[in-house]
Amino acid sequence: MSEDILVWLHDIKKQIVQIEEFYVATEKSFEEFKRNTMLRKAIECNLEIAAEALNRILEKQPDFPVSNARKIIGFRNRLAHEYDKLDDETVYSITILYLPQLLEEVDKVLETHKP
Repeated sequence: MSEDILVWLHDIKKQIVQIEEFYVATEKSFEEFKRNTMLRKAIECNLEIAAEALNRILEKQPDFPVSNARKIIGFRNRLAHEYDKLDDETVYSITILYLPQLLEEVDKVLETHKP
């Protein structure tokens, strides 16, 4: 695996871990997510970075084993270019439903490529 891909995998993991850390001092509920503008914007930024890193991985290795990779990248494009059409429920549900699986898959790949 190329060094670039490993760096991007670590970037994805870092973004997901940071999102989890945002919830250390606050309730992990949709109501809190919707109420807290700073939390929402921080999560959106982290999601955009993680999805861009995944996009770079797929450009270099199109068959990279990540579930929902195209959906994640599509979401990033909507977040960046159609931000006015995204609703809070979509962003929150991605955070709750898809990030744990993505983190698990990234960790699995990183575990098999330890130095």
